[in-house]
Amino acid sequence: MSLRDELEEFRQYFLANFPAEKAAIMARADAELNERQVLKHVLKVGDTAPSFSLPSATGQTITLESLLYKGPAVVVFYRGGWCPYCNLELRAYQRLLPEIQKAGGQLVAISLQSPDETLSTQEKNELAFPVLSDTDGKVTQAFGLLFELPDYLQALYTELGHDLPNIQSVGKWALPVPGTFVIAPNGKIVSSYADVNYRVRMEPEEALAAVKAIPITV
Repeated sequence: MSLRDELEEFRQYFLANFPAEKAAIMARADAELNERQVLKHVLKVGDTAPSFSLPSATGQTITLESLLYKGPAVVVFYRGGWCPYCNLELRAYQRLLPEIQKAGGQLVAISLQSPDETLSTQEKNELAFPVLSDTDGKVTQAFGLLFELPDYLQALYTELGHDLPNIQSVGKWALPVPGTFVIAPNGKIVSSYADVNYRVRMEPEEALAAVKAIPITV
């Protein structure tokens, strides 16, 4: 089953078991994000990826330069381990990890979660690739993905048990628009995907294809 099919299957299950009035609040937030044109700031193909140095769930410091030194990088921004769509995406990338590595690619995932929460996400999903904490949100913002939640969505998330300021090092009601970037060793973005509808993501096989399409230089 493709990731797209897994996400849609869960979406149908969720809608069948979630109060319609609360689902309408989430749909309203998606529509308003579109109206705010938040995606206009997302980095695109041909842009140079911003440098970063972030802590991993296991206490290492991972830099973009260290990844690109080894080959192309696939950088996945996700909302958090509390998001079931994100967990499906992360597990899909884990399944494809051997092929990404065989193609010379490096894979990392980034969220605004605190390192402790990030470690829980990594362990829960049995991830063998680095999962990083953007502790001040600056990397997420540099890629053009950071946005703040409106008051009515904050209230809903609090009701659902997702008290973001307390589970994210950034300490505020902010999230990344889920996005995936494939970055060539020269730092140029060769594939870029982001969508305010967090229920859809780039298919991991598309990221793998982008890695394979990067010319090998000696």
